[in-house]
Amino acid sequence: MERIPCAVTSSVACCIAGCGPAGALVGYLLARAGVSVVVLEKHGDFLRDFRGDTIHPSTLEILDEVGLADRFLELPHSKVSKLSIQTTTGQKIAMSFERLPTKFRFIAMVPQWDFLEFLTKEAARFSTFRLVRNAEVTGLLEVDGVIRGVRYRDAAGEHEIEAPLTIGADGRASVTRQAANLPQVQAAPPMDVLWFRLSRHPGELTEIGLRLGAGLGLVLLDRHDYWQVAYIIPKGAADRIRTQGLDAFRTAILTVAPELQDRVAEIRDWDQVKLLTVRADRLTRWHRPGFLAIGDAAHAMSPVGGVGINIAIHDATAAANILWKPLAAGTISESDLADVQRAREFSVRAIQAFQSAIQSQIIKPMLDANKPPSLPWVLRAILRVPILRDLPPRLVAFGIRRPHVQSPSTFAL
Repeated sequence: MERIPCAVTSSVACCIAGCGPAGALVGYLLARAGVSVVVLEKHGDFLRDFRGDTIHPSTLEILDEVGLADRFLELPHSKVSKLSIQTTTGQKIAMSFERLPTKFRFIAMVPQWDFLEFLTKEAARFSTFRLVRNAEVTGLLEVDGVIRGVRYRDAAGEHEIEAPLTIGADGRASVTRQAANLPQVQAAPPMDVLWFRLSRHPGELTEIGLRLGAGLGLVLLDRHDYWQVAYIIPKGAADRIRTQGLDAFRTAILTVAPELQDRVAEIRDWDQVKLLTVRADRLTRWHRPGFLAIGDAAHAMSPVGGVGINIAIHDATAAANILWKPLAAGTISESDLADVQRAREFSVRAIQAFQSAIQSQIIKPMLDANKPPSLPWVLRAILRVPILRDLPPRLVAFGIRRPHVQSPSTFAL
């Protein structure tokens, strides 16, 4: 295949493909530690709807450790301290974040584009940080089996950036992961999700609510003046549901959330309903010489618990903790990259196992339209025992082995 001539536009210590939560934070932390970083973002802005918008206590703690939490919480947001699960058969359980051992005893609901704009503006205060928008990564530079940077395309044409380390943080459809040809295993989540919005009335409960019916589940996320709603459907059923029509869709919503009767008519066409094809996978090796994958590029998470964004943040924090010193010294090696995987892999696999258990024990039975929904007795029993009831919310809030910021700041701001 003929190679298109490219211009080498720059050389940096670390090139990051993708400016989602993982890419933005690892870029911020490395630049803060004095490492020259360029982050390449495919789009001109961050305005993609129905992305992960739940900022959990562990992420707020990380922001607090670098002095950003107070400014971040000045952004418009809602605070959710409870998660409830209710079935159409009358069963109901609730989990509270109010007893967590942290000053952030809530999930902050913030549009992801606001989070990313905030983080990249803070990172831009460092002379070592550069964000390039409208820069679509098209491949990796490889010399003698070592990744030496990336190729990307913008309005001016094709370019190359050379770097001792390339971090792939370009999401579940990662171009860099595919180019690096890293081994992967995949799971088979039983559901997909249709996302839409409905207005929220003043005085309605501030919570994350999961409503379960026969063959259908709804998750209601409080977003100030509207509910962001996840309509959980059997895997691959989206086309069948669309064929049945909007009237049937709105009627099905009301079977599990009758209080939405006065607003389901706000769904006027299918353009308002977005499909999330649920995937779950992970790389068995996150790295090769000169390249590291983190976040969804290393492990696509199920939406169960809304923890994906926070797992990505944990990856970024651990990567910066381990890599800032060898990057600053110009001595980065594959063993350093392997250390990042070792630091994070157990946590990722544990959370994916937790999500898989929820999917198999709660969601998959619920998706059988011929059976009434029922909550597992084990979960109901755990939430009745004081010494055990905080375990599920702790897992959602903190994950497993959450990292703390250890990379330094070389800037006086």
